[in-house]
Amino acid sequence: MFIKPTAILLLLSLLTLNFANAFVFAGFEMNQRYIAAELCVNKDKPQLQCNGKCYLMKKLKQAQDKEQKQERQAQKTQIQDALVVTPLVFKQYPFAEITRHVPVSTGMPQAIRNSIFHPPQFIG
Repeated sequence: MFIKPTAILLLLSLLTLNFANAFVFAGFEMNQRYIAAELCVNKDKPQLQCNGKCYLMKKLKQAQDKEQKQERQAQKTQIQDALVVTPLVFKQYPFAEITRHVPVSTGMPQAIRNSIFHPPQFIG
């Protein structure tokens, strides 16, 4: 139900970003007479035969600057995302105290004395 309108919206937004200069040119072509008569910087100098191209160049420069600014912001965001480090948290776990019974006769703990391998003794 919402998939088709969402797909169309995403497609249009991608096309808008990729064809920003084309939209500026199209807007200029559609309104060239009005731009030349009202918005042109050089309308007081008819010998230049600008016909609004100065306005077009200004708008193209603004679109390019906006695109570069967005690109720098995206790179900055990517770098910040790459450099985000989660703080290390060291947890201290209490160790269980192990007490061993040391027999008086041997001088070493019972667990260690029994864990040493003794080969069988041959009586011969």
